[in-house]
Amino acid sequence: MVVLGRLTAPWGVKGWIKAESYTDPPAGILDYPTWFLARPARGDDPGGWDEMAIVEGRAQGGRHVVVSLPGVEDPETARLWVARDVAVPRSALPEPAPGEYYWDDLEGCRVVTLEGRDLGVVAHLMDMPANPVLVVRGERERWLPLVREHVKRVDTAARLVTVDWDPEF
Repeated sequence: MVVLGRLTAPWGVKGWIKAESYTDPPAGILDYPTWFLARPARGDDPGGWDEMAIVEGRAQGGRHVVVSLPGVEDPETARLWVARDVAVPRSALPEPAPGEYYWDDLEGCRVVTLEGRDLGVVAHLMDMPANPVLVVRGERERWLPLVREHVKRVDTAARLVTVDWDPEF
């Protein structure tokens, strides 16, 4: 599964749910009519994914969309779905163009400088106002802007990201 967003809050009186989208553009998450919603582990249930077809959805400013899910018709029921990740199977995603990659592909990649100094491993990415950031954990945590100026090479097959970055920064 590849996480494309997260359900964040009930929206309106008819049971719609607001979701933060991680896709670019944000409304791109609506291109997938079937979502898989993360189910937390509880008791004997190890968690997993609940398959859910979207009844209706639309962009709602910034990085958000609002959606209607089957059987969710009031804010109280909508609240039960909040704080779940939204994912699709990797097979549902188009292959990235040459030189492009999914954020999911970068997590776990080793990060080295142009000189070969090991900075650590990509723990996760964050979407910041100016640009996305690679959170790299090694001997310490570093936040590296995910921009061409600094990220020089991404080899997803070798699980390696080469950056132009001062290791002392």
